[in-house]
Amino acid sequence: MRRAIVLVLDSFGIGSAPDAATFGDQGADTLGHIAAACARGEADTAERSGPLKLPNMAALGLFHAHRDATGSVAEGVSLPEQLNGAYAHAKEISSGKDTPSGHWEIAGVPVRFDWGYFLDKTNSFPLE
Repeated sequence: MRRAIVLVLDSFGIGSAPDAATFGDQGADTLGHIAAACARGEADTAERSGPLKLPNMAALGLFHAHRDATGSVAEGVSLPEQLNGAYAHAKEISSGKDTPSGHWEIAGVPVRFDWGYFLDKTNSFPLE
């Protein structure tokens, strides 16, 4: 392989991590929930209907990664027999769940310390 491309689909999860309950995210699985809604017809519009179709991402291994991460194939989804890329899934080891921590970890630098958060969410920013 001569090059690698890392696609980050922020907030697009393929299953929940073992510590999901700590963050109120038990049962998290954005791809699985979207696929299930499409399979039930809840995403039907004049422009699209039926099961979730992501042919390019499927060919790169997105649905295979989801199956490996969750242990099941997303509802209404067919796994392509041949892939045009390699795929993986991972579980974060950083101590937080914020976007910058995830991006640092993807780059090989897990954030194993609490680097500060807005604890008072109502008054996080000054009024001016």
